[in-house]
Amino acid sequence: MGAAENPPWSREEFETRLRAKGERYHIHHPFHVAMNSGKCTRQQVQGWVYNRFYYQISIPLKDAAVLSNMPDRDQRREWIKRILDHDGTQSEEGGIEAWLRLGEACGLKRGDMISLKYVLPGVRFAVDAYVNFARRAPWQEAVCSSLTELFAPEIHRKRLDNWPQHYPWIEPDGYFYFRKRLSEARRDVEHGLRVTLEHFKTREQQQKALEILQFKLEVLWSMLDAMQIHYGMGDAKRV
Repeated sequence: MGAAENPPWSREEFETRLRAKGERYHIHHPFHVAMNSGKCTRQQVQGWVYNRFYYQISIPLKDAAVLSNMPDRDQRREWIKRILDHDGTQSEEGGIEAWLRLGEACGLKRGDMISLKYVLPGVRFAVDAYVNFARRAPWQEAVCSSLTELFAPEIHRKRLDNWPQHYPWIEPDGYFYFRKRLSEARRDVEHGLRVTLEHFKTREQQQKALEILQFKLEVLWSMLDAMQIHYGMGDAKRV
């Protein structure tokens, strides 16, 4: 089929199709549904927090890889904010430290989290695949893969709304990470979406963008698959 028979979607239609990918966001994974409904045990929640830490510490590595592939200074100035968000600065705590605080609020030992000795192989494989993609892909494609952030504010809000009542054993200070990301994720989405809508112009390119976003969604889904297999799912009576 020629280009004339398969014209590009309008900017509005393309964005709608990107946002529709949220149906596969990991908030809909059975493990996460159980966790957000208060049906997970203490061990299962701790296992999620512990393994997700490997993802958190890998995000700045991914973002640094994207940054290294960006020839445009203005784009680098925008993108570097993501690294600082996670690594922090001397005057402001970053996302990695906030996640360590979440782990401690859940009863995990900071040293155990930092050691990564209990990270599940399936989680490690999925996260590493994402980082390697960002290193090798054109920077615009790596930016596109970050658009799972389109769906992140909802997941953070639900955790803030539901977890305190379902898991009263988690210390309240641990929820700082989720509150912090509510504003950061919105800012990041604006930039990532703008890059994607402007770069992927033809129908073929737009289809590729959807495939890239699907890949990232599957990374997050696969992480939960590995956790569900290892920790089981549900049975709040055992908390």
